[in-house]
Parts: sequence; C-alpha cells; structure tokens
Amino acid sequence: MPLILDGSPSPSEASSSSTYASNGQRKFRDAKEERRVLHHDADVVIIGAGVLGSAAAVAFARQGRSVILLEKSLKMPDRIVGELLQPGGVQALRELGLEDCMDEIDAIPCHGYEVIYHGDRVHIPYPHNIVDEGNGKEVDEKPKKPEGRGFHHGRFIQRLREAAMKEPNVSVVETEAKDVIRNGWTGQVLGVECSTKGEKDFYFGHITLVADGYASKFRKQHHPHTPQVRSKFFALELIDAELPNPYHGHVVLLDGPPVLLYQIGTHETRALIDVPEGLPSASVKNGGVKNHLQNVVLPAMPECVQPSFERALQAGKLRSMPNSFLPPATNRTPGLVIAGDALNMRHPLTGGGMTVAFNDVVLLAELLSPEKVPMLSDTNAVLKQMKSFHWRRKNWAAVINILALALYALFAADDPALKALQLGCFKYFLLGGSCVSGPVGLLAGIIRQPLVLFYHFFSVALYAIWLRVATAPMLLKPWALLSSAGVFWKACVVIFPYIWSEVLP
Repeated sequence: MPLILDGSPSPSEASSSSTYASNGQRKFRDAKEERRVLHHDADVVIIGAGVLGSAAAVAFARQGRSVILLEKSLKMPDRIVGELLQPGGVQALRELGLEDCMDEIDAIPCHGYEVIYHGDRVHIPYPHNIVDEGNGKEVDEKPKKPEGRGFHHGRFIQRLREAAMKEPNVSVVETEAKDVIRNGWTGQVLGVECSTKGEKDFYFGHITLVADGYASKFRKQHHPHTPQVRSKFFALELIDAELPNPYHGHVVLLDGPPVLLYQIGTHETRALIDVPEGLPSASVKNGGVKNHLQNVVLPAMPECVQPSFERALQAGKLRSMPNSFLPPATNRTPGLVIAGDALNMRHPLTGGGMTVAFNDVVLLAELLSPEKVPMLSDTNAVLKQMKSFHWRRKNWAAVINILALALYALFAADDPALKALQLGCFKYFLLGGSCVSGPVGLLAGIIRQPLVLFYHFFSVALYAIWLRVATAPMLLKPWALLSSAGVFWKACVVIFPYIWSEVLP
C-alpha cells in the first residue's frame, strides 16, 4: 500500500493523520477522499510536489477539485537555484493565498539589485508604484515598493507542501512516477504508473499535470523541443558575508562570465558563478573550476565579500547545476498538461523561474476553473483552454525568458561587440529614471509587455554605439561609426532568435 498523506501539518507527521472507526476501518471526509485513497482516482493527478506542483494542488483543491499529488521523496530538497523570488512571483503567491509560505523560513527581503562593473557600481532598486503594463493594473491596491524574497529552496518547498497537505481535497503520495497511462485507441492520458517501495501502482485523473522540473522524464514524448545547456552555475554558500548593498541581489561583471550574490538567510549568502562550456580558465589543463574561482573570480569580488568567499572556497563545498534554455510549446496531448520547468526554461541569471511558475498556476487555475470547465473530463474544452494558456502566458513568460537570455549574452560577453553592448548596458543604468525602472520592472516580473523589453534592449544598443563613437579619438570616429554596424548586428543576433522562439510560435 503506498504512503498516502492527507491534512497533515508537516511531511514528517503526515502518515499519522488518519482517523479510524471503532472497527478499525479508516474514516473518510467525503466520497472524493475515499476515491483518492481506495481507488487512486481524482480530478487531477500532479507529478512533482515542487514549486509549481504544490501550488497547483492548492489552487485546484480550493476550487473543489479532487487532487492527488505524487512526489518521489518528501524529504526536504537541497538545490542551489530557486532561492530568489522576484516581486512578480510574490504577487502571484499572494493571489494564490500562499504568501504565508514565506514565513518562518528566515526569508530575506530583496529590494533590488547592485550591478558591479569592474569595480564601478550602479544601484538598481525595484521602482515605486510600478504599473503592470501588460494589463494596466497596479500591482497592489495600495501601491508600495515591490519586494522580492531570498530563502533556502528546501525550506520554501516544505512550506508549500504543508499547505497542500492541509487541503482536504488533496492527497499527497510518496511514490515514483514511472510512466503515463494511455488509452490504447485514442492516445489520451488517463493517469500515471508508479512504483512504491518496488511495487507497481496506478493513479488516475481526468488531467495529469506534469510538474517534475528541469530534468523531466515525461517531456521527451510530449514536447517538441530539447533543453539546450549553455553553461553551469557553480555554487558556494557564504557565511556572514558583508555585501556592498545588503538586501539586494548583486551582479558582478568580470572579464569572464558573471557572478551572482544574494542573501538566502540571516547568515547565508548564495554565490553563483557562471562557467560556460570550454572556458579556458576552468579547463582541466589550467586546474579546473576551482582554479577559475581562486585566480579569476576571487580577485574580482568586492573586497568586503572576498574573506567569506575564500572561506567558502576553502571549505570545498562546491556544487553545480546546468543552466538550460527550453522554449515553450502548446499542450496538445489529451488528458496531459505540462507546466513549470518541464515546459519552459530560461537562464536563471535573473531569478525568474519561480515567478513564471506561480503566474502559470494563477492562469491555469483561472482557465480550468469550474466556471469555465465544469467537467475536466471534457477533453476538448481542456485542450481549448490549453491553447489559450500557451498564448496568454507569454505576457509574462516571454518577457522574463527573453530578458534572462539576452542579459546573459551581454553579461557573459566574449567578443568585442558584446563587450560594447555590456558597457552600454551598464552606462544606460547609470542614466537613472526610466532607464532603470523599465529594465528592473521587466526583470521583477511586474512590467509584462514584450514591446517594453524590445524598446529598452535596442535603446541600450544605440546608446552603446553612441558611446563608442563619442569616446573615439577624432581621427577614428569615422571608423568607430562604421564598425558600430557590427554592434547593432550583434544586438539583433542576440535577441531576435529568442523573440522568435518565445513570442511568435
């Protein structure tokens, strides 16, 4: 018999929450719970109790849907990304009624960014009273300065799981999903085949929601694209680091790829060092990644950060995770919905993954609500809503995805044209005003209009060209102007492929 968890305050106590009649038989809250427990049947079966899966379970359950949430291990996960939630994600979490999941986990407020370019700094705060240009509504009824949160990923996930377990319409099952169950005639997905302690088991639902993350085992058969790994993040946990601007994320731009710093606890700061494939200073011949961190990254860190960075480096607890790009695709398989990182990934440079995921849950809950789809067994109605889901989510997902990928190209500049764009980007931020509030509003997941991203990106490109010409000696200005065509061409090469993959299909 699989481990089925209901209404418990925490994963560790979940299996002891059942009630029993005098004859020893389990007492059920209602017929829905009885069907979930005895017959493994629900309206929605969710694979993966992570960020999106847990939130979706709560959202559907509060609409009266019966939900089975499957998770391979309910132990606290230990990951090095998914630790910074942008203001747009905080707002989505609030809309889902899950804002309290950030309580009691030592979450640290984040008020914006500090960009450090070869020692020079620019402060990029989240702007006051920003308007969501995607729908014309202010973020809050009483406008206030947006705020992000940094935290340990595992602690946050456990809080989301606890919220799911408290819902009477949710049963959480610790089991490994192996494959989907199909109708042999129509190909419709009917549920999930699992393995629980070595025994085969089956769970059925009108909808099977795949939310098993970046390494999804179900993506290959149902998604037309394959993730592309561009680089890896190598992570250190700094203890009692002195940051140049506390309660802010930091982007340190070096001669090589960028470094991110952000607080995830009162005493802990995450350092993420991007290492692309084939980076010479990180080659085996030159001493590997540790050589790159010791001889390239450490000297370029702000002086106040160097002591804690060096201590963490000497402790040797270096971990890595691939940085992947995966464009989204329309869910077309009857009975199956793919969401979260299983559907769509972007470079984690801007910390936008969870913001996309929570907003996806908000939209899924709206489109599949009982008012719009009374019966989830109505496959045609669900597929129609999934088509709407694909296009409507682009208002935020495309902006966050394109921005992350474009900024990474600039911040990891490896040729003269990209370095010119990188300098232009930094100098553009120094102009202040809308040159800061616009880009950071996009990054924060608050401004949700692709045209705003397009405008600021090419404003940076034109400003980079102006700087190139203005700073050139008089005799070289004609050559600087002529060679600037290469800078503009590089800007087009950077952004248009991502616009095509994210906005147009």
